[in-house]
Amino acid sequence: MTTSKAKSMNEIQIHQASFALKALSHPLRLKILSVLDRNEVSVQDIVEQVGTTQSNISQHLALMREKGVLRTRRDANRVYYRVADKRTLEIINMIRDVFCAFSH
Repeated sequence: MTTSKAKSMNEIQIHQASFALKALSHPLRLKILSVLDRNEVSVQDIVEQVGTTQSNISQHLALMREKGVLRTRRDANRVYYRVADKRTLEIINMIRDVFCAFSH
């Protein structure tokens, strides 16, 4: 008889994963995270690359910051965002690998 090597998640891990996935579950937030990737990017640069209003971007950035997905750094009048947890980048990379593997 073979035993499964699959790791089971405890309640805390399940809640952490669910919390992170909820924060990522919007197309605009995924687009923002793709822009950030492993870089620190200013709000103005995010707005330019994503292509929507600063107000809209700011709402999504605030939500992801509240959920612990993003961190900020202020430099004079600019606010820079970066991904707070490298596991989030791993999720984004897996999504990219799975959904962008085949171009139609």
